[in-house]
Formats: sequence, structure tokens, C-alpha cells
Amino acid sequence: MSNQKQQKPTLTGQRFKTRKRDEKERFDPTQFQESVVQGLNQTGTDLEAVAKFLDFSGAKLDYRRYAETLFDILVAGGMLAPGGALSDDMTRTNFCLFTAPEDVKTMKAYAQVFNKLIRRYKYLEKGFEEEIKKLLLFLNGFSESERNKLAMLTGILLANGNLSASILSSLFNDNLVKEGLSPAFAVKLFKSWISEKDINSVAASLRKVGMDNRLMELFPVNKRSYDHFSKYFTDAELKELSDFARNQQSLGARKELQKELQEQMSQGVSFKEIIAYGKEEIKKSSISEQMMIGIVWTSVMSLVEWNKKEELVTEQAIKQLKQHSPLLKAFTTQGLSELTLLLRVQDYCYDNIHFMKAFQKIVLLLYKVEVVSEEAILKWYTKAHLAKGKSVFLEQMKKFVEWLKNAEEESESEEETDGD
Repeated sequence: MSNQKQQKPTLTGQRFKTRKRDEKERFDPTQFQESVVQGLNQTGTDLEAVAKFLDFSGAKLDYRRYAETLFDILVAGGMLAPGGALSDDMTRTNFCLFTAPEDVKTMKAYAQVFNKLIRRYKYLEKGFEEEIKKLLLFLNGFSESERNKLAMLTGILLANGNLSASILSSLFNDNLVKEGLSPAFAVKLFKSWISEKDINSVAASLRKVGMDNRLMELFPVNKRSYDHFSKYFTDAELKELSDFARNQQSLGARKELQKELQEQMSQGVSFKEIIAYGKEEIKKSSISEQMMIGIVWTSVMSLVEWNKKEELVTEQAIKQLKQHSPLLKAFTTQGLSELTLLLRVQDYCYDNIHFMKAFQKIVLLLYKVEVVSEEAILKWYTKAHLAKGKSVFLEQMKKFVEWLKNAEEESESEEETDGD
């Protein structure tokens, strides 16, 4: 028997080398750029034809590999060097976003070109967002007109959901902020966005990516105040954005206030001191009593780890609210504040499923300890309730409301008898 083992077949490596060489050649964007530029030169300013050319060419050209090159050409006419200048040694076209007329109609047409392209070739979506982020960082390398067109286009794409608002993080770049390019670009962008949709669309998109509290970063540190922000954007005829920033600032203040109240309650600070602190905050921060009762309610309910069983959670809630009723009473001195509290209770019981059956008992307790009046309860019942869980909560309150109405009628009848 031969000790020599049969030699296993091995790959020669020749094919691998060829592949590597071919792959390296395919990474050269020159041919790709020439093909795209030639097509754009032929279609010219006819953006319908441009969209059709891009749709058709995706089957032949490697969009996946050369996404950045493709978007550079469509925006600037050729490949961009770091900083935003066009590469000298590459073919370029004069038919692109930067050479187009600076008007809304043309920018909307360009937005459609990008929209159709990305809808057709879904894999380009991420690359397109990266491209826009890069272009924003290159603002200093573009002319004012080019920046304006890019801002208008970006605003339209954001409004239509073709981009995530996370791309705005590029505008917080220190150099752009320092040179004042960020707020100027933001003015054009947000005008375009709001014109296409509205401020609610802006707010929702910013909140979704955690940008709603970062708009102050468009300005240098020494100018990051609401007053400066408000004046800048109001002067630029963007009062909606100023109002949004003010609401965000107010929301931040409310969160801080709620945190402080919770800490005071958990540390056993006396109700007298907490009430004094709350009243002072109302004066100092121009917070309404209605806003304050909402904060107090949330603070009180956040102190407890609630039981998951409905029968036990009701008992827990009654005990907690009875104990803290002096706090609730201190900030319901107006009828509107009482109604606000009832709406907060309804909202809370609906959002926390274990509290659904506790609503009537909570309201009854608040009535007994004189936090809410019968007028507020009747107003809530007849016309001021929320849609959330309406049928369940109205049914729970039906007998108590009937009792209140009868008691009111009897009281009026007795007054008439006394008058006689």
C-alpha cells in the first residue's frame, strides 16, 4: 500500500487574479461619468426626458457602485472634489441643478427627477441621503445661487418624505455656523418645506429624529438664545419657525419643572413649600394654572409603581390622590383648571389600560375632596370630554351625573320654596 496520499485538486488562483483586476477597473468612474454626462447633454433641460434616461440607464450602468458620482453629476454637473469644487480632469455637463433657473417650479421638477429615480432604484435611497449630507458640508464651496437651489430642493424633498430630517445635522458643522451659512441656508430650506406642506410637517419630522430641540445649534454658542433665534427667523418671514422654537423651549421648561416637583415630592418636602414653589414658577415662567395642574397631575402619578391588577390599581390611585389632594386643590382655583384636570385624568386612564375602570372612582374622589366642582364635571360630561375612550367613561359617569343633576334641581327647588 502506498503511503503517499492522493493530492487534492487546488484552485490555480488565475481566475481570482483576473477578477481582482476586473474589479479594480470597474471602480474607475470615468466611463460611468461620460455615459451619464452624454445622456444629460442629449436630454438638455427637458426634465421628463432626463427622468426617462435615468430610468433606462439603470439597467446598463452600475448605479449601486457609482451612486455618489451619479448624484454629483445631477446636482453640480460633474464629480465634486472635497470642499465642493468640480474635479478639473473629468467630463462635465451644463445641464444640472446648479445651472437650472432659481425658481420653485424648476426645483419641484428636479425633486420629481430624484423621486422617480429613487423609487425605481430603491437601493439609492441611503446613498442619496449621504450625498445631501455631504453637499450641505460643502456649502462654502458653492455660490449663493447654488446654495439657494440646493436649499429649495432639499426643503421640497423633506416635505414629501423623500429625505430624513437627520440630514440637517450637517448644518451644525462649526465652520458653516461660524460663517453664518447654516441659518441662511435654513431660511430657504424651511420656507420651501413650509410652502410645500406646513409647520406641523416640519415639527413631526424633526421630532422623529430628535432634531426638534437642536435648531439653536444653527447659531454660534454666544447667539444661542430664543430671542436671537426668534428675531432672525421672524425678520426672514418665518414666524412659524420662531413659534415652534418657543413651544419647544416651553416644553423643555415644563419637563424641568415636572422633574423638580417629582423630586420635591419624593424627598418629602411639605405641601406648603411645594405649593409656594409652584405658584412662584407660574409668576416667573408665565405658566398658566391649566398648564401647572397638568404638570402636578403627571408628577403625582409618576411617583408610584402601579400594580398590574385593575382592582388593586384603583385602590392605589385613590390612596395616592387623596394624599396629594392639597396639591391638586392649590392649582385648580379656576373652572378651566378643573376641566383641564378632568381631561388629564381621562387621557391618563385611556393610555394606561389598567386604569380604564378606575376613572369614575378617581373623579368621585376629586369631587369629594373639593378639587373639582359639579359644574366642571357636568361640562366635561356634556360637551368638553375627549374622544379617547368616550363611550366607556361616559357610561361609567352616567349614574353619578344623574345624581348631580337631581341634586342641583332639588337645591333650586328648595331655594324657590324659601323665597316664597
